This record gives sequence, structure tokens and C-alpha cells, in this order.
Amino acid sequence: MACVEARCRWSGWKEKLCTAEEAASLIQDGMTVGMSGFTRAGEAKEVPKALAKRAVRDPLSITLMTGASLGNDLDRLLTDAKVLSRRMPFQVDATLRRAINAGEVMFIDQHLSETVELLRNRQLAEIDVAVVEACAITEEGGIVPTTSVGNSASYAILADKVIIELNLDSPTELEGLHDIYIPQMRPTRPPIPVVAPDSRIGTPWIPIDPAKIVAIVLTRGRESPSTVLPPDADTQRIADHLIRFFSDEVSTGRLAPSLLPLQAGIGTMANAVMSGLAEGPFEHLTMYSEVLQDSTFDLLDAGKLDFASGCSITLSEACGKRVWPRLDAYRDRLVLRPQELSNHPGIVRRLGIIAINTALEVDIYGNVNSTHVGGTKMMNGIGGSGDFARNAQLSIFVTKSVAKGGDLSSVVPFVSHVDHTEHDVDILVTEHGLADLRGLAPRERAVRVIEACADPLYRRELRRYFDEACRRGGHTPHCLEQALSWHVVAERDGHMRRLQEERQAEMPA
Repeated sequence: MACVEARCRWSGWKEKLCTAEEAASLIQDGMTVGMSGFTRAGEAKEVPKALAKRAVRDPLSITLMTGASLGNDLDRLLTDAKVLSRRMPFQVDATLRRAINAGEVMFIDQHLSETVELLRNRQLAEIDVAVVEACAITEEGGIVPTTSVGNSASYAILADKVIIELNLDSPTELEGLHDIYIPQMRPTRPPIPVVAPDSRIGTPWIPIDPAKIVAIVLTRGRESPSTVLPPDADTQRIADHLIRFFSDEVSTGRLAPSLLPLQAGIGTMANAVMSGLAEGPFEHLTMYSEVLQDSTFDLLDAGKLDFASGCSITLSEACGKRVWPRLDAYRDRLVLRPQELSNHPGIVRRLGIIAINTALEVDIYGNVNSTHVGGTKMMNGIGGSGDFARNAQLSIFVTKSVAKGGDLSSVVPFVSHVDHTEHDVDILVTEHGLADLRGLAPRERAVRVIEACADPLYRRELRRYFDEACRRGGHTPHCLEQALSWHVVAERDGHMRRLQEERQAEMPA
């Protein structure tokens, strides 16, 4: 009990204490629920499970909003129990993904900076209940988040009722790490005063009216470890290309040796690229990003990174064993913010971010598909990549040049779905090379992308397509009847290798 009282300092907490099942009973059919959690970090862990169990015997469905993806298989459990009728703004679960692509769950894919803006301006359904994981509750009833902030602050502030999961396994050292600031209403909103990654402008807790707290559930549980894989030969080559590019930018005076604040998308590839900077000649780096991954702590431990701002911490099991027991050693060099600040377009532009995100596929003119396989099947969502790509000083997308062992080319004549237009993309990188697209017209971009980024297996066909398109003319030359033919072939045959066979069959003997 002493442990609980040290964490829960609000005088009224005992009156609100209940089980996860009792708390879940407050969520009714048709409600809109906002839950904490951003990229498998800081999610409420027991109330969603209790809700899923209840729905099996007493069916109900809700609209679920989070910061990003949930850990501990919660999206799978809620999907299997048919709890989810509508989900936003991001997910990574295979079971939920199948339900989305089958049309069983309506998924609203949003820029991560926009969800709470839409809520605040009543363009989305109002939040009925917020379920937020906390590591502590202050004397005034303020909620101290755990390993993510995400959209938790705004959900708790905007909701009619708030359920708090007090996680007794969360590190107490998290308290003081957060910086909660809520922008004022438009149109008289003053500028958000973040002028550097280490700016602190808010409070270390979520300020809410404690009268809205309807339940407090005591829980124990760790975060799901990230599934980041070690760098392979291709991701290492991508990192090497980027390090050479940054070195050239420094030598020409376009960048300082400390570069500019760095942002990296989630996943193995972006994480590997960031880790590669530890071997580069750069010093006193800073980060203004969403997810603080293994690479963040690799760079901190290497003495390369001075400060990192994000909205969640998501670590592999091995990295977590190194970081969590000594979180105090990092506290002065970290801050966790709401995602509408970590991803805020105005702050991104003000700080001059270098944004490094991952593409599913790119086309010869620099358009990027981050979300849809074959143009129709949702993978995870756009996440924060659009927030950063459009506003960064350098917008970089990385991808391997082929997928499925070479069966699919990641560089195509025209992407099957456009998330980031050519106007928002400065640099494309694959294991074969780096295409700097700044200051290039479409015809120049196409040549650069084909020669630098495409796999040799598909390079000749891309040249042939572009040559034929140029003969037809136009500022951005295309053969419209062929533009998506690569995707048609892939859908028909399961691979793109038939392109060479068909082209050879068309050639005269």
C-alpha cells in the first residue's frame, strides 16, 4: 500500500479504486473511446482486455482512438472480440489489418498531428471515455503518463469520463520526463514556444479536473518489446549512403557538423540508419522525433547525441534491459511530449528537421507510397511521416530497392498509392545509391532515381518506360496505359519478373 500511496498522491483515489472489469463496464456500445498508447508503448493494459472478454458474452462495438499502435496484442484481442467498429489513426496489428482490408473495421488513416486538432474543433465525434495508463497521480489529480504521451493528454482533457490504469511496474523515474502543453483554440492561438529540441514549455503531468476520474485500476505489466531487427547488409549500405551525403553537406557548408534536429520513422530500416550515425563524423546531434528507439540510446551512449525529444519510448528487449534500470542517467537528455507537438508542422519547419522515413515504394518522379500494398491493402498507416516530410528542411525516404527476394521492385513507373507527392520528397535512398532530387525538374528526377536507386534487375525496364514516355512528351512524361502495369502484373502473377519476359517476347528476332 505504501508503494501505491507514493505513486497515487491524490486524496480521493481510494474511492475510485476498482477492478479492470468494473472499469470496462463503464464503456458502452457505440461510445467513442480514447486510449493511451503510441507505438507499443504506454497503453492501458487491463481495461482493454476486460472489455474484449466482456464483448464475447455481451457484444458491443466502439470507435477507438489512440496515439498510434497498441502493444500487448490489444488490437488483436479487440478485433477478435469484434469490439472495434472504427479505428484511428494508426495500427500495426496483423489481425486488425485483415479486418480493415476486409471492410469489417472502418480505419481512418490520419496524419498523427491532426487527430486531436479535429477533436478539439469538434470535427470528430466527442470522446465519451478516456483510458490512460499512468505511473503516478499528483496531489491535484494530474496524470503522470508512462512511456508515451501520444494523444493521452487531449483525450483525458476532452473526455466526459477518465479511467486511469496506475501501472505499479512502470519506472518511477518517468515522473518529470514529460512536457505536457495543449495549444489554445484557433484562430487566436499564439505561437507554440518550442524553439529547440530541449525546450520545456508545459507541465510534467496531464492537468485534468479530478471530478472526471471515474475509476482507478491498479495494474502491473511491461511494455511489448519492439520488433526491430539488427541491421543487415542492405540497411548498412543505405546508412553509408546517407552518412556520405551528410558529410558532403557539411563540407559544402549547407549543414553544420551537428547537422539539424533528426527525426526517424519507426521500424528496422530507419532505426538502422540512425544507429549508423554513431560511426559517422558528426557530434552534438539532437533529435526531435516521435518514437525514441534503440538507435536513440545507441547514439546517447556513444556520446553523439546531446538531447532527444519524442512522444514515446519503444525499445527492443535487449536495449530495454540496458536502459530501464538506469533511466535516471538519461533523464536530463530526454523529454516526452504530446504527439501534436512532436509532429507539429510549425515546429518541424521552425527547427529545420532532417526527416528520415521509410517507403513501401517510390516512383521515378519521387512520389512515395508509405501505406498501401498494391494500391488497395492498408499496411499500417501514414503515421507521422507526412507531418515531417512536407515541413522538414530535408525530407528523406529510404527503402530497399526490391521486396520478396526480388519479385517486386520498390522503384516503379508510378506508385500505386500516393502518400507523399514529389513536392514533399528531397532525397531517396536504396542500398544501390542516393538520389538527391532537390532543384531537379521531373525529367531530371526520373533519370536520377532510375540510375541511383533502382535494382539492376528492373533498371532496364524503367529506362525503357521513361524513354517511351519522353517520346510522347509532357512536363511529367507518362504512358498512362502502362503507368500501373507493373502493379497489374504483380497482382496477376505474384511478382514483376514477367515484365522482362513479356518485353523480350515483344522484341523482334
